Amino acid sequence: MNYQNNLPNKDLNLENTYSKLPKSLFSFQNPSKVDNCKMVFFNRELAEELGLNKEFLQSDEGIQFLSGNKILENTTPISQAYAGHQFGHFTMLGDGRAVLLGELISKNKERFDIQIKGSGRTPYSRGGDGKATLGPMLREYIISEGMYGLGIPTTRSLAVISTGEDVVRDELLPGAILDRIAKSHIRVGTFQFARNFCEIEDLKLLADYTLKRHFEVKNYEENPYLYLLNEVIKNQALLISKWQLVGFIHGVMNTDNMLISGETIDYGPCAFMDTYDPNTVFSSIDINGRYAYGNQPKIGAWNLARFAEALLPLLDKDIDKAIKVAEKSLSNYGTLYNKYWENGMRAKLGIFNSEEDDINIISYLLSIMKNYKADYTNTFRDLTLGNLAESEIFKSDDFKKWYKIWEERLIRQDKSRDESKHLMEISNPTIIPRNHKVEEALHAAVTNNDYSSMNELLDVIKNPYDYSNINEEYSKPPKPTSCAYKTYCGT
Repeated sequence: MNYQNNLPNKDLNLENTYSKLPKSLFSFQNPSKVDNCKMVFFNRELAEELGLNKEFLQSDEGIQFLSGNKILENTTPISQAYAGHQFGHFTMLGDGRAVLLGELISKNKERFDIQIKGSGRTPYSRGGDGKATLGPMLREYIISEGMYGLGIPTTRSLAVISTGEDVVRDELLPGAILDRIAKSHIRVGTFQFARNFCEIEDLKLLADYTLKRHFEVKNYEENPYLYLLNEVIKNQALLISKWQLVGFIHGVMNTDNMLISGETIDYGPCAFMDTYDPNTVFSSIDINGRYAYGNQPKIGAWNLARFAEALLPLLDKDIDKAIKVAEKSLSNYGTLYNKYWENGMRAKLGIFNSEEDDINIISYLLSIMKNYKADYTNTFRDLTLGNLAESEIFKSDDFKKWYKIWEERLIRQDKSRDESKHLMEISNPTIIPRNHKVEEALHAAVTNNDYSSMNELLDVIKNPYDYSNINEEYSKPPKPTSCAYKTYCGT
């Protein structure tokens, strides 16, 4: 393939170390060109955090770069190969509509990928057009910024570019490109691909690269690949616990959507839970509830088992010994997840120390919330505020009994009520990207070219733990409806 590097690289100074890996793991790929690209959103705060040249990126040439129309000198865009278990079924995948433009070094000396989605067909498109539509790209921008505000590890959106072309789905929809920033795009599925379709040496090189990029330490003590497995297990246990603590439902926890870095990726059929119910599913394609809210911790364990399987040849030459080593590491996941989640729930209730009965206090409250169909976010917010007058749950005998147990628990710890209240304020958001507000903003943007609602929503979700300035309009749950809320993949 012929690459035209027609923009100086001085403004970003991109590299591409991933392209030094075996060629089986990627394909050199130019993005498709689009004629009428226009900047729709630019994340100035993210650009500032990374130390990027904002003026260049917002210039005509910068937009040509962000849309994939022009490539920086001495860079070679690639699409990455990976496999994955999608709803439990293994398949060959890859970047079917994405191109990695390169890697940038932030002002804090951290390495990040800059990838564009919706950049056209690649060798991994599997018959798709490789395009993206405006609504899903705006949705990823909103939700990823919401997750960032909530303090949850996440990929982030640098820009959304409209392409000026129609994309065929069930109807003609406006096309768009998203520029995504990630610590890397190495997935569990990347290792599954290397294990199933490449040589063992390729798998080892991928693992060595991943260790150096994300987990480099002076001494790995034992097997470095066991260290890699253990660190990924810790990352995922922590990440999923954070999802659960704010009621986030990913919707499509396939192994190809699980980053080794521990960041959240792929904001397709995702949403935030309003009424507390562990069986909540929003994804239109999750017919059997595999990725329901309450199943996410278990799916995390299942996905990690697939990662461990991919690493077996590196854990020990004796496959039986390798399996035992992997099983021992995987057995730690539940303990880690429970610790992270229980500590997070204690914080949501203003509890600093640990007592054996805390899990019963937590479970009792959640059962009451489920029975009374209480709003997840607002129940904890109102507990934090001491605002127990309006919601039906607070009038119930069950809650009054729980509340007495909770107060007795707070008294037993060596902290003041003001300290407990502060802990609750930094642990319980007043605002989440409410699904109905997200849909309102997307409808106005896509249908009417009106971005005022989206700008307002983005401004509100920046500071979700600000109890001094609660936006009541954006805290309201949606009105009751007979139609269950559904989200769609967008591909």
